[in-house]
Amino acid sequence: LMLSSINEQDQMLFVSTDEGGSFQRQPLTFGVETLLFHPKEEDKLLAYSKERKLYVSTDLGRKWTLLQERVTKDPLRPPVGKGRTRAECQTQWLTVLPVCVCACVGPYPPPTGFLYVTCHIQNCSDKMVTAQFLGKIDQNSLSVQDDYIFVKVTTGNRTKHYVSYRRNDFVQMRFPKYALPKDVQIVSTDENQVFLALQEWYQTDTYNLYASDPQGVYYSVALENVRSTKQPEENVLIDILEVRGIKGVFLANQKADGKVTTLITYNKGRDWDPLTPPATDMNGKAVNCKPPECHLHLHLRWADNPYVSGTVHTKDSAPGLIMGAGNLGSQLVEYKEEMYVTSDCGKSWRQVFEEEHHILYLDHGGVIVAIKDTSIPLKILNVDAGHTWNVHNFTSTSVFVDGLLSEPGDETLVMTVFGHISYRSDWELVKVDFRQSFPRQCTEADYDSWKLMDLRGERCIMGQERSYRRRKDSAFCIKGKSFTSALTAKPCQCTERDFGCDYGFERAPSLKAEGDRCFADFWHDPDAPPEDCHLGHTYESSTGYRKVVSNVCEGGVNKQQSSKQHSCPLLPPRGLQLGIKGQMLSVAPGDDITFIVHQEQGDTTNTKYQVDLGDGVRAIYRNLTVTDEPIQHRYEKPGVYRVTVKAENAAGHDEATVYVQVHAPLQEVHLEVVPIAGRNQKVNLTAVVLPAATNLTVFYWWIGDNLQPTLSLESSIVARFPETGQVSVTVQASNGRSVVQDTRSVRVFGRSNPVVPLSFSRNLDLFNPNIPEWRDDVGQVVTKILAKVNFTCSLVTMVKPGLPTTADLYVLPAESKTARRSSQVVETCSEREAKGGQRSRGISVRLHFDTPPTSVTRRPSEPASSPSRGRKLPGRNVYAQMHNEKEQEMTSPVNHSEDTQNIIQGEEFIDDDLDSQTLGNRSWSHVWFPLVTSSCTAAPAK
Repeated sequence: LMLSSINEQDQMLFVSTDEGGSFQRQPLTFGVETLLFHPKEEDKLLAYSKERKLYVSTDLGRKWTLLQERVTKDPLRPPVGKGRTRAECQTQWLTVLPVCVCACVGPYPPPTGFLYVTCHIQNCSDKMVTAQFLGKIDQNSLSVQDDYIFVKVTTGNRTKHYVSYRRNDFVQMRFPKYALPKDVQIVSTDENQVFLALQEWYQTDTYNLYASDPQGVYYSVALENVRSTKQPEENVLIDILEVRGIKGVFLANQKADGKVTTLITYNKGRDWDPLTPPATDMNGKAVNCKPPECHLHLHLRWADNPYVSGTVHTKDSAPGLIMGAGNLGSQLVEYKEEMYVTSDCGKSWRQVFEEEHHILYLDHGGVIVAIKDTSIPLKILNVDAGHTWNVHNFTSTSVFVDGLLSEPGDETLVMTVFGHISYRSDWELVKVDFRQSFPRQCTEADYDSWKLMDLRGERCIMGQERSYRRRKDSAFCIKGKSFTSALTAKPCQCTERDFGCDYGFERAPSLKAEGDRCFADFWHDPDAPPEDCHLGHTYESSTGYRKVVSNVCEGGVNKQQSSKQHSCPLLPPRGLQLGIKGQMLSVAPGDDITFIVHQEQGDTTNTKYQVDLGDGVRAIYRNLTVTDEPIQHRYEKPGVYRVTVKAENAAGHDEATVYVQVHAPLQEVHLEVVPIAGRNQKVNLTAVVLPAATNLTVFYWWIGDNLQPTLSLESSIVARFPETGQVSVTVQASNGRSVVQDTRSVRVFGRSNPVVPLSFSRNLDLFNPNIPEWRDDVGQVVTKILAKVNFTCSLVTMVKPGLPTTADLYVLPAESKTARRSSQVVETCSEREAKGGQRSRGISVRLHFDTPPTSVTRRPSEPASSPSRGRKLPGRNVYAQMHNEKEQEMTSPVNHSEDTQNIIQGEEFIDDDLDSQTLGNRSWSHVWFPLVTSSCTAAPAK
């Protein structure tokens, strides 16, 4: 499979089914970011697009089907103790199982979490997706490894970790009660056991290593204070390595008292010992390094480049062969990277180089290729079985090596070295075939055997004696494809070393007289019944010991067997959880809802579950969590419903509650704010939401360039504007189903500006639908008509919400000379009024509304109708007339003058997109405002 990207828009997929002999181009209709093969059926492909969509192909890319949208591409790192291979370095953003695809999908609206879902690969529509975990999970927490699936959930400052064993229900992982993990990294999931590194609340640069029971639920400490190093992008490197080829063997660097030392275990962390130093150096000279003051220490780092080995190299097809970089001494030294090799799984070591080399195993480890650090020009070295080293120059010039590749198969003797002569040159590829170096195929006479033994001389390891086949040092032949390393495995009788501490127990290293005895932690009750203990059954008290997982010893000592038998009591329900499928706590009226009940602890077979759906519907269930019977319901009316489930038996009870918001999506929001304000003046900001009956709406207010919004549950807040100029105000309204937004601008001046109240005749209320658009349009009509009078100031009219209809006229200060002249005129008017007692005059604007013929008209003298009795529809056309009137006319605004000699008439249109049918009778309304107000400086000048 080859994906060629000419650019981001032009990609081509090529597929070869004859080992690269010929390629066929397959069509691509979407931008591919990652491709992944099905692990068991290679004709199935998964593709992750740049639009966060997941596609599947069942015919090697000829046809693609969309599986899911909004799929996260969080890298699910391989276990930290596994090392790195090219296959494991692929971004594993999901895991494909033989029958289904598992992915972390989200975020679901509202965008507050992620869901772990599964679906059959043939049908992955939203209706067929199954949420395997009740609740939202943390981003980048989904991990699928072997028989285990891990997720985590963070609430507040506490994080809970959950595991599913063999795709069964998720169970909370049980660590020591006061471990309080800050971080958890999976190390290994081999042989029905989870090894993980856990950073406890008091640790900063170390982790504790824990081992689980077969289900991955209960954990006991295996090694404390394993060194860790933080990398860019929040990655963490933990100095723990699972040795490949022999199960149960791990290397770890422990940090204690400021020193880092390397330890090895042969029984999955039950016992740890320091590495034995070699007796001589690479030149055969004796070294001055004697235990217990001096040991061998190894760097346990992984290379950033996936095409070169790390500081330690092991392989499944070469059991017992370990090569690593480190030093001799009392502790690990960072700058010392001498190379050491062992062929008996750490029992004895030899020094082979004084500098670090990158390693490649060929022919089941029978040939080792070692290349010096890639940062300098180098030559290629070839070694036979780690004893005799020969230098071979395969190029005429030195090459900066970028990586090593071997052909598929553990038996291969063909490798490719790629690099460059200089940093500006193209890649140089050198293919090396060692097959011609070996004259023949190995026979049985070319092999001898070696027995696995730990550093204490114990041959019974993990309950059995094991022996392996290896090629003799004198044999110069090819092992080939048929080579197998394992020879015999003989079970042993069980001893105390085959048992470790059970959950809730740990060893006391300070009590040397007690040896390997396990003591119960102060918070643990060994006689407490297990969580899966049901009434009518029996259980045994924990002795404090459990057999090491995967240990196959037989007979002998059984420290796990207890003489205490107890009857399972009736346990009260604990950890009751109530959720909704899909996690949609906000739904629309009429939506189907499926409630899911889960109980973490306690009896379920003898427990009664009372369900109250909050709208008068109640039900009682038996064995609800056992039968997994869903609770389905539908809410028809908007509102907030409190749904409760109460679990009760004779031993106790527990209760879970969830609030369901039922409301239709918001249609729009209209922001109403004064167009003009003074600096630091209190200003009301009001959001009008449609539909008006919406409840539990959250409002987000952004003022100016402030990126941090102000949140409120009320639709109105009070704000101040500290700076002058044009200020943008934005409001977002959210009710969980939708988000709508509106923006307005406010002109802020250094001081408060004149605001003139406007009043209208009451018959205008008949045409007022009390919606923001109508108020905006009427305000614009009034402003345009008033602007035709010879005012030197700018005017803005803002019609207020509600009835009766009122408005405010905002007077903006005129510019420079005009402003000074205006203030003089106003002052003169005010002085004349004060001296002569002249009555102030006003301006009357006549608004003409065309009404539909079905409207009932009334004479101007009739009172306005009550809003509750109905109101006429707003007219399509509005005509405006304006003339000056005397004070007595202001007191009777509906009796206006018939004189039209000095009338300034204009025409304005509102809602041009409405039906242009013939409209009915024309109605009139007046708007009044005083020319001179109580404040002389606040009056507009004519």
